[in-house]
Amino acid sequence: MLTELRGKGGTLCGLAREGKVRCPLIVRPTSEDVITGQLFQTLSCIEPRWWLADLLWAAGLGPMSRPRLFRRLRIELWTKRPPFPPQWLPWDEGVTEVDAVVKWENPPTTLYVEMKYQSAVATKTTHSHRNASLPADQLARNIRVGLHECGWYSRGDLFPSPPRQFMLLLIAPERGHPLVARYRPLAEIWNVLPRADRLVGLPRGTFVGEISYREIEEILLSHHRFMCRSEQRLAELLRDYLAFKRRRSAPPTVSLPLAQAELF
Repeated sequence: MLTELRGKGGTLCGLAREGKVRCPLIVRPTSEDVITGQLFQTLSCIEPRWWLADLLWAAGLGPMSRPRLFRRLRIELWTKRPPFPPQWLPWDEGVTEVDAVVKWENPPTTLYVEMKYQSAVATKTTHSHRNASLPADQLARNIRVGLHECGWYSRGDLFPSPPRQFMLLLIAPERGHPLVARYRPLAEIWNVLPRADRLVGLPRGTFVGEISYREIEEILLSHHRFMCRSEQRLAELLRDYLAFKRRRSAPPTVSLPLAQAELF
């Protein structure tokens, strides 16, 4: 955040600036991982009651009564999740790396976060086939893997544990992604899931949502007065950073020469 906003990254050697060597110290302005790290490492230092419930509500994922206390909350970044059973898919999907996983225990809930900046949601994933009968985009893959991890697929256990509530959230500069709109109706979820006969049910309500950078800024601003001083400062820096990234993601405006502009 300080590197991009305040220019505190120091100087790079000439070879790194020219792109002849790959320097791990470069903060690339198009990196989604940098935004993911800044967002969730900052949020982890702020009381979740000031942001998590409203974030879920704005994304269309929150229950009617919004809890303010989240027991045993933990945030994991870039974790590899076990692969979906290969015998249930027409391709070998391998492990899935989720940008962020948020968990809490009242009720037991797992939230997968897919983070986007200037890239689109991939319409096919590694080893998938374009002519496959099942969708192979990033959201469909996360839905399958998340439901399997949370226990919504029967594994034949003698004493199965109750499944965890599962939710999938897309965070992007702007909302309105067509895949989110496609997968929000529960009826459409069945077209994403292989071996639906092994399901023990589905999570309650709509469990696929999205939120924009601006909405996160507004949530932090709405609770700013309730935070302690250190939380307020972190929230201010994060809001500035998200606003900065929004401006950088907007398509550049083309200015017409004066003689050409006078024609309009």
